[in-house]
Amino acid sequence: MSVPTVAVSGVPYPLPEELTVLDVREQFEWDAGHIEGALHVPLGELSERLAEVGDGQTLVVCKVGGRSGQAVAWLAQQGYDVVNLDGGMLEWHGAGRAMVSETGAPPQVV
Repeated sequence: MSVPTVAVSGVPYPLPEELTVLDVREQFEWDAGHIEGALHVPLGELSERLAEVGDGQTLVVCKVGGRSGQAVAWLAQQGYDVVNLDGGMLEWHGAGRAMVSETGAPPQVV
C-alpha cells in the first residue's frame, strides 16, 4: 500500500481551518516545538485515542516522516482521509513555517 504523502511546499500556508494536523511524536518532542493548533497523539496511543481524530482531511506529522507514514497507512485502512508530511517537522521548520513550544524556549525540532 502506498502512503499518501505531500511535500511541505504542497501544504497551504496559513493552514486551512478545516485541515487537522495530527502530530504523532513523543511528548518531549511535542513540548520542544510543534505546529500551533495541532492535535498531539503519540503513535503508540493512536489506536486507543482514534476517536480524537476528526473526519475531515488530516495532515500527519512526526520528526522526519517515518512514524507519521506508519500512522497514515493505518489510518487510511480505517477509512480516514490522511496524508503524510514528507520530511516531517524537520522540513516544516526548515521551510520557515511557524512553530510553538511548551517549554518557554524558542521552538525547535528534537
